Amino acid sequence: MRAVPKRRYAGLVVAAVAVAIPLSTAPASAATAAADLKGDWAPFSRCPVDDPAMLAADGQALVATCVSSYSAGGSIKLGSTEATTGANDMQFGVIQDTAAGTFKVIPPAGGALVGAPTEIPGGLLGLMCPEDDIPVISDLCDGITDASLNRVKATVESAGTPTEFDLTAGLVTGRPIVKLPIRIHLENPLLGSNCYIGSASDPVILRPQNTTAPAVAVQRFDADGTRNTAGAMLRFALTGNNQGDSGFAVPKATGCGLAGSLSWAVNLKTGLPSAAGNNNLVLNNASTHSAGLTAPGLVLPNAGKVLSQYWHSAVK
Repeated sequence: MRAVPKRRYAGLVVAAVAVAIPLSTAPASAATAAADLKGDWAPFSRCPVDDPAMLAADGQALVATCVSSYSAGGSIKLGSTEATTGANDMQFGVIQDTAAGTFKVIPPAGGALVGAPTEIPGGLLGLMCPEDDIPVISDLCDGITDASLNRVKATVESAGTPTEFDLTAGLVTGRPIVKLPIRIHLENPLLGSNCYIGSASDPVILRPQNTTAPAVAVQRFDADGTRNTAGAMLRFALTGNNQGDSGFAVPKATGCGLAGSLSWAVNLKTGLPSAAGNNNLVLNNASTHSAGLTAPGLVLPNAGKVLSQYWHSAVK
């Protein structure tokens, strides 16, 4: 494959079309609130277009892009525990340094990853209670007769800024797309509100990659999201494929129960910490999108501001 010139917007076909663009923008802030967007903007509801780094992108040396990846569900194995995953929505902005050929991820204020909660099979009995008699723990487990006490909700959360973003990895199989630090929040009345697998200082590091090839579509649309083959925005849509990772390690659970008193029981029953190779993530029917200005160089040095203006014009 022929190398893409460094000063060309990697992965996007730069059309030499003149576009009249007003340079007034929405008020800048460090974070863009999630919004319901129209048309082809819809996947980018949390793109941090008002982050100072995104606004400062000039469209030549630095190029700003919105990225999103969504999966309605899948499965995850952590140590000896397996569960289905809820819907996962990952969004962030990307600043491409065209001279260096590098990409810097700009996460939304609430974190790049938003996961829907799911229930752990067997609840607390399956997560913590041993088969053999263990003082205190076995007595506690014998007292869990109420369904609400047994139910354990697990939610995947961001645990830091994603790094090592590879724009072209989304087009192929077997190549990590991004390095994603996460933690898993376990919620139950007995576990308390601070029970986590992973933390900001010791996260689970996922490197999701395509395990099946996606269908690839290139689309252009107007500033407000309306599909238009001559539009000022360009979007890549990669759909219908599965993603996964089987190479990550999982640290111990911490903060479970009063003063962390139940963490050891959770770790004993679930086999944590768990070394790389013993864990697995599958995301079914993923949809990954990236979008940026069709020709960012035409609005130098205001490309980031124009991207923000367009995003705001698509809010319903």
